[in-house]
Amino acid sequence: MIALSLLVRRLPRVLALGLLGLSLQACQTFEALSPAATTGATTVAVAPAPSKPLDAVKSDLDLGKEHYRAGHFGLAELHFRRAVEQERGDGAAWLGLAATYDRLRRFDLADRAYAEALAITGPTAAFLNNRGYSYMLRGDVRRASADLSRAAAIDPDDERIQVNLRALDQRVRRRG
Repeated sequence: MIALSLLVRRLPRVLALGLLGLSLQACQTFEALSPAATTGATTVAVAPAPSKPLDAVKSDLDLGKEHYRAGHFGLAELHFRRAVEQERGDGAAWLGLAATYDRLRRFDLADRAYAEALAITGPTAAFLNNRGYSYMLRGDVRRASADLSRAAAIDPDDERIQVNLRALDQRVRRRG
């Protein structure tokens, strides 16, 4: 009996709050509609303005390189793969994709990407250095040595090639 009398006294307040809540929800829904939606007119969606100027938008090749340098090899693979899909004859994109597959330890895919890069660029110092590093990662000292030596013969001043040759030499000495 006491509980019923409390409910009866509070009922108008509970109902008022409930109706207020429903009306607020209806207002929020109504405000989300465009004026054209309430009148039946057709609207045209307009894309928001880009946050960067269009000339500052980066290519997939550039994004692949950035992610590779940052050690985000999954994202690098995505962007390099997109780059080669967009421009099949881009040797730099194929070389980046191959190097990324090396880091992901997907040597089967790296070999295919190196074959594509070789067909496009030929045996450049950068190509031979990257493929030599790939062979070194796999433990194939003989092929790594051959590629890195050829790369050094083409460009003896390239520091990356020299670093890889020293790393290969250290690996051979540890095995020795």
